[in-house]
This record gives sequence, structure tokens and C-alpha cells, in this order.
Amino acid sequence: MPVTRLVDRGVIRVSGDDARDFLDNIVTNAMETVTPERAGYGGLLTPQGKIIGDFLVVAVPDAEGGGFLLDTPLLQIPDLMKKLKLYKLRAKVALDDLSERATVIAATDGGRLPADAGLVYADPRLPELGERAIVDLDGADELVDASMDDYHARRIGLGIPDGGRDFLYGDTFPHEALFDQLGGVSFRKGCYIGQEVVSRMQHRGTARSRVVPVVFSEGLNPDDGVEASAGGKTLGRVGSCADGRGLALLRLDRVADALAAGHEMDAGGLAFTLAPKPSFIRFPYPGEPEFGAAA
Repeated sequence: MPVTRLVDRGVIRVSGDDARDFLDNIVTNAMETVTPERAGYGGLLTPQGKIIGDFLVVAVPDAEGGGFLLDTPLLQIPDLMKKLKLYKLRAKVALDDLSERATVIAATDGGRLPADAGLVYADPRLPELGERAIVDLDGADELVDASMDDYHARRIGLGIPDGGRDFLYGDTFPHEALFDQLGGVSFRKGCYIGQEVVSRMQHRGTARSRVVPVVFSEGLNPDDGVEASAGGKTLGRVGSCADGRGLALLRLDRVADALAAGHEMDAGGLAFTLAPKPSFIRFPYPGEPEFGAAA
């Protein structure tokens, strides 16, 4: 079974008597659903509803010290730690960056990891992503036999956005990054930072931009981050790519207009089309009869 070490991921530990309530009051997902048997996916937002950081939340069994581990992009940890400390106030919570001691591995083929690989958990975003584990940094490479390129090619093929690659922190709403499709936001829990904006977008259907999978001509890849356009209008930007497929944050209404007008969509000199709609996506796609302003 191929295993990848996700060298671009780090680990934050949130522990203490108030750890669960502390996180539940500030993050987008409902912490009541996070148990040692079930990880969660969520994020921390600005008051304006933009994503500061996103993470998988893993409950640590009491026998191993309790609390929670946040599996999150390594480069985003300084900003995330700064915000978590800001919101800590008098809560009985300890915050620790474990990235110099721990790392994240993943089953590259979407399968299962050995039970003794470390703190093992199923990726909560999509079953096809398989299992991950937080392991000691020392010795982690002994578990690894696949590359980051292998992991990201599978992720891209499944249509799963990656923060910092497929959407920009500080400039993206949760709906745009598919939080609402991947279980990353609760619409039933109480208030959290940015909740009003997220709730308004949900109920008014005002998320016009979305990360969607695309296919490029001739199986080639444009440079990450290039502008996508059609008919002289900007559609958005391309994120990560592999094997002629990619993820792009696009204005879907403009994509629909381009399709209706017969304009070719282009990114970095390469023509592209929308890939088939992933099964986990529930919002209407351009070209579908139900597509409209609520998309």
C-alpha cells in the first residue's frame, strides 16, 4: 500500500479542560461530532467570513493525553497560532505547535493504514481519500514509499481543494472552497467567528465562485495560479494541476455565459473544459437545467 508523507502539513495541539468548547466557539465545524473514532474538517475565519486557515481536527484518546490535534498546512501555522492565542482569553487551554516533532502521512491510494502507524483517522472530507495518521517525525520516512505528486494527483482527480494551492487564505469564503460540500461547516451549531456571513451566503445562495475540477487540452498542465478566461472575460484562477487535470476557482455564472456563447475557456494558453461533476458536489453546475443565480 503506497504511503505519502505530507511534508507541507504541520500539527497543532489544543489541550486542556476547555479545549472542545474553545474550538467549538470559534471554528466552522461542530466539535460535538469529533471523537477518537471520527475526525472533523473545519476552519477559522475572519469576522468578514474569509478563511484564515483550514484543518482536519483529530481527537486524542484520553489514555494518550486527550485534547485535539489540528492537521493543517505548515505555512499557515504561524497565522493560525496567532489567532488561536488571541481568542484563548481565560479559557483553560494549551496551544502547542508540534510540527518539529510530528508529521502527517496519508494512504496515497485512498486505502487504509496499519493500525499501529500512529494516530490513524479517516479523512473526513471524502471516504475515497482514505486514511491519514499523525506520527513522530523521527522515523516517519521509514513508512513512506510514495511521493507528494502521487498524493496530489489523486486529490486533484477527486476534486478536493487544497488551501494555499486552490484557494487563497484571507481572500476566500468557505462556500468558494467547498466547505459546505465537504462537511467543513455546520449550519446548526451556535455562533462562531464569521458565522453570519457564511449563513447569509448559504440561505441566499450567493456563492457565485466555486472550486471545480477542469480538464486541459492535450493532457498538459498550465502553471499554477494562472488566470482563466473566456470571451475576453476573467473567469477566475487555476490552482493545482496534475496529468492534464486541475482545480480552478471560477465564477460559475461566467462559465455558463461562456458555454452558452460557445467561447473557448483558456488558462495559460491551454484550452480547458469542466470535468464531470464530482459525486459529492450538490450545487448546480453550468449547463445543468437547474443552474441559475443560486449556484
